[in-house]
Amino acid sequence: MKTKQLSTIALVFAMAIASAQTKKDADRKAILDMCGCYDITFKYTETFAPEIDYEKKLDYTAAALELALPIVDEDDKISIQHLLVVNDTMIIKHWRQDWLFENQNVFYYDKDNNWTFRKLPEANVKGQWTQKVYQVDDSPRYSGSSTWVHYDGKSYWENKTSSPLPRREYTKRSDYNVMMRGNRHEITNYGWVHEQDNDKIIREEGQEDVLLAQEKGWNTYKKVADEKCALALTWWNEHQDFWAKTRNAWDKVYDRQGDLTLAKVIDERPLFMHLYPLEKQNADTDEITAILNMFIVNAKTSGSAEGK
Repeated sequence: MKTKQLSTIALVFAMAIASAQTKKDADRKAILDMCGCYDITFKYTETFAPEIDYEKKLDYTAAALELALPIVDEDDKISIQHLLVVNDTMIIKHWRQDWLFENQNVFYYDKDNNWTFRKLPEANVKGQWTQKVYQVDDSPRYSGSSTWVHYDGKSYWENKTSSPLPRREYTKRSDYNVMMRGNRHEITNYGWVHEQDNDKIIREEGQEDVLLAQEKGWNTYKKVADEKCALALTWWNEHQDFWAKTRNAWDKVYDRQGDLTLAKVIDERPLFMHLYPLEKQNADTDEITAILNMFIVNAKTSGSAEGK
């Protein structure tokens, strides 16, 4: 009898492991399904403001051709580099998204170009994937950990987290300083959708967040023939060595358990403008690290921004 019970327990345990692995495989497939050559449309509209005298801003729409390229494909990590194709003649290194399985170390955006470190409990991230989003110079943007859901023929991941102002607004607006991003990535039969329900927040030290306005975002990624992004692939093959060294330099910066605060400009130039000359000469890691260290500000450690 005892032998039979042990066999049953072993079978249940084996089935649980197989089920978890099957779920993880489905997660990995969904993430990798976001790779490819895409025609993209970006649409944003402000939907609500608590103050009746707030003047809603004009809708924002844009379109682009973009290559989403898997540059790391490991069991517990997938990294996707996005490259913009401009007028079929020019390539711009765009954002990057890293996906980490059951990751515990996260930098959450607070405000004023400051990210706070938090080590998540192991139990809280079981089965989850952290999405870490980086800017064009591979500096941090925002992070969040959630579970991929595969149900009723749908595959999606959704999370809410603080971030700096989006590129479309950070040079144009000063009436809010934090975007609480509601991100939903859903795989579709034509590609994928990045749906957003965003809160535009005024955040000040020691005070409750103040909601200025809410907006809806609807970004569609429609797959097109890979040949349309051939120029981007050629560009990446020529430049990937430099950006691999840059990621390695950033990894050393992220190896901390406390605030990470970055200066917005040095010598009247943002970080990416300091890196571009180094990219042209394919500078070594030490030169890249020296530039990154120029931008690191020693700030006091504060509590995690998550949950504000």
